[in-house]
Amino acid sequence: MKTVSYRIDAVQTPIIPVVADLILANPGTISLGQGVVHYLPPTEIANGVARFSNDQSHHYEAVEGIPELRQLISQKLKQENSIETDCYDVVISAGGNMGFLNAILAICDPGDEVILLSPWYFNHEMAIGIANCVAVSVDTDASFQPDLQAIEKAISPRTRAVVSVSPNNPTGAVYSKEHLTQINQICADHHIYHINDEAYEYFCYDGIEHFSPAALENAFDHTISLYSTSKSFALANWRIGYMLIPKYLFKPVRKIQDTNVICPPVISQFAAVECLKLGRDFCLEKRRGIETAREHFIHQLKTLPTISYPELAGAFYAFLQLPDLGMEDMDIVKYLIQKHRVAVIPGMAFGISDRQCLRVSYGALEPDKAVEGIDRLIEGLRELLANHP
Repeated sequence: MKTVSYRIDAVQTPIIPVVADLILANPGTISLGQGVVHYLPPTEIANGVARFSNDQSHHYEAVEGIPELRQLISQKLKQENSIETDCYDVVISAGGNMGFLNAILAICDPGDEVILLSPWYFNHEMAIGIANCVAVSVDTDASFQPDLQAIEKAISPRTRAVVSVSPNNPTGAVYSKEHLTQINQICADHHIYHINDEAYEYFCYDGIEHFSPAALENAFDHTISLYSTSKSFALANWRIGYMLIPKYLFKPVRKIQDTNVICPPVISQFAAVECLKLGRDFCLEKRRGIETAREHFIHQLKTLPTISYPELAGAFYAFLQLPDLGMEDMDIVKYLIQKHRVAVIPGMAFGISDRQCLRVSYGALEPDKAVEGIDRLIEGLRELLANHP
């Protein structure tokens, strides 16, 4: 008797645990795999934890999040993202991934389509499948920027949303204000949603500025914005993200979240309050180590001219496209781990199956260790290229 639903059986296996098992089997491996930051959360979160501990109730709190945190987020969105938040509602979620799943369940019915820009973030594609919907993959251009004509062409009567991620996971690309404005307008014209994931908003380099499409005039009735404290404030396992949604979606999202988690972890919300009080300056100071690793990586990549990649403009990822080596990208990952003790993520996890690609994360390690891992990767790739001319 089949005991697993066909829907869940069809969802891809998360790649991070698969690579983690390979790392465990090969001691001494440096991981350039998982997308986390190397620094610690601000020490001020202890103040929030203490306030929580002094609370005598320890009961469930509001499904949508504690008022203090929602208010601070609203202020942040106004000041930093130029969003008129009076036109939206803020909902705290148990991480950014929950926010995305909340959004899909709120706006889609089984069989509806959601457009993802390829290469896409694998958890987005998985969430769409879990909701019994269809992920429609649309290629980006040679620089991994949105192809507006391809997006428009992919829209069908079943399309419910277009998803953009900027700064991008997995490519590190940052979408321009012009591109995001045009995507938002396409969605408005077709009466569908624009879901924009902004988890890496503080990770833009070389003077490039992040843009939030929810700041556009008349975007408030079709724009959903997703944020996270996991990267910027290093609260990955505290599980706090937040959604900015049209007001009429507040009740549906509240219903979904009440069923799923009741309320986001309250101790984590108290910690996030202290982070929001500090603001973006905390992250901008801490990311200097990531910038050091990034600069070294850019220098090293220039020694491998046959490997192509988008500009390392944002987040802390590089998406490397290799010449044909006659190998599957997962075999390349295994080779790098077993022979050179360095781990990366295969492009197949992000929807790329017609060429060999690797996602490299250079933000998870202290600069010296990241540099060592990058050097191992470059050495391994150089060896592979020499053996497969």
